[in-house]
Amino acid sequence: MGLYIYLKVLHVIAATMFFGTGLGSAFYKLRADLSGKTEDIVFAQKNIVLADWLFTVPSGVVLPVTGLWMAELAGFPIASGWMFWGLILYGVAGACWLPAAVLQIRMRDEAIRAFAERRPLAGRYVTWSRIWLLLGIPAFAAAVITIFLMVAKAVPW
Repeated sequence: MGLYIYLKVLHVIAATMFFGTGLGSAFYKLRADLSGKTEDIVFAQKNIVLADWLFTVPSGVVLPVTGLWMAELAGFPIASGWMFWGLILYGVAGACWLPAAVLQIRMRDEAIRAFAERRPLAGRYVTWSRIWLLLGIPAFAAAVITIFLMVAKAVPW
């Protein structure tokens, strides 16, 4: 087996980690927030931040490295439609993730303070959660479309 296959396996694993961590984080955050229990929210927020450092950041680095390396090996021009749009959408997902990651840290810290002070979460935590969710919508859409483009190796529009 050649280098391309090993890169492709690594790329698929990274894509799975990137997409799965985001989806899992959204699920557990929403479940914890809906519970209204500050203790559950603290647990979820701590683990969301941890999961980002363990899975999202490394996979976010591996994806463009392996993707561009495979494109070079296979002779795919980066300016070709599907590659170009895949990179643009990856950038959109990253541009949404960066402020969301900052918000996750703020929400974690606010939840820890609220739990320590025995008070409910409100105000800025709720505002940050809404912004986080709004950032997640285009990031999720960009990830889904990017996966389609990478599999189809074509632009449907």
